[in-house]
Amino acid sequence: MTPDTANRSSLTRFAWLSIAAAIVTIALKAGAYLLTGSIGLLSDALESVVNLVGALMALAMLTIAARPADEDHAFGHGKAEYFSSGVEGTLILVAAVSIVAAAIPRLIAPRPIEQVGLGLGVSVVASLVNFLVARVLLRVSRQHHSITLEADARHLMTDVWTSAGVLAGVGAVALTGWQRLDPIVACLVAANIIWTGVGIVRKSVSGLMDTALSTEDQDKLQKALEPYVQSGVQYHALRTRQSAARQFVSLHLLVPGLWTVERGHRLLESIEADIRQALPGATLFTHLESLDDPSSWDDMSLDRTDTPPLEAPSGKPLSPDNGLPSLGDTPR
Repeated sequence: MTPDTANRSSLTRFAWLSIAAAIVTIALKAGAYLLTGSIGLLSDALESVVNLVGALMALAMLTIAARPADEDHAFGHGKAEYFSSGVEGTLILVAAVSIVAAAIPRLIAPRPIEQVGLGLGVSVVASLVNFLVARVLLRVSRQHHSITLEADARHLMTDVWTSAGVLAGVGAVALTGWQRLDPIVACLVAANIIWTGVGIVRKSVSGLMDTALSTEDQDKLQKALEPYVQSGVQYHALRTRQSAARQFVSLHLLVPGLWTVERGHRLLESIEADIRQALPGATLFTHLESLDDPSSWDDMSLDRTDTPPLEAPSGKPLSPDNGLPSLGDTPR
């Protein structure tokens, strides 16, 4: 097992922490609902059920993502994390619909809220548990670039703000006696949940579509290349992508045609070392090209599917017997 794989495997313990927090908060919030009869507190408990399902999904996907690369998955299994965050985002949207469905009957036929003080106290404890776990998950997700833990953390933080809204609604009902405030707050909570769910789903889809590195990371990449550019080195076809925790960078380096392969290779090694220092753990694909060959400039576009075949000096397409030396040939 490589150090990177070991680090990814260690993230599963944070998924277990999220599962434990979800079970505790479900029990507390369900108890608060039973004590008060508040539909707002019921909506809060329903979202915690979604937290539990999301945490279980996160555990499964983090386990898969930690697997090392194999013959069928040469670039690793990191993209499994996007499935977890996508599923969690979808579950959030389902919970929002359930909250609205439960709130509408209470808008039509309001019911009084009971034992407000005790119910609110229980809900505050549950919110504190979610807040502490969310802060831990968010810190770890940033350290390890885990979109799964980030989605879980942001969902828990949404739960905290949701609980704050519900508590405000229940408190307002206790002060004003207007029972419809409770389901109205529940609907506002649902709107907030929808906003978060859509954001998580959008980010998951973006990751599956091989989005480029963040602006911050691209700035780091440019700073690593800047000294070489200032010394006269030319490159093009720079492309990046983020795949869960893994980053990929590819570029073509242009050198004088009379350079030896060894000299060009040494320059590439130096550039790759500086990029890895700027983006630790990045996977690099570099390609050496001649400044003097016109075909070196044909692959600057993102898609090179219509480029004609290379030609030998005679004007004929290159083939193993009309221009390229075999591996056994000795240079003269």
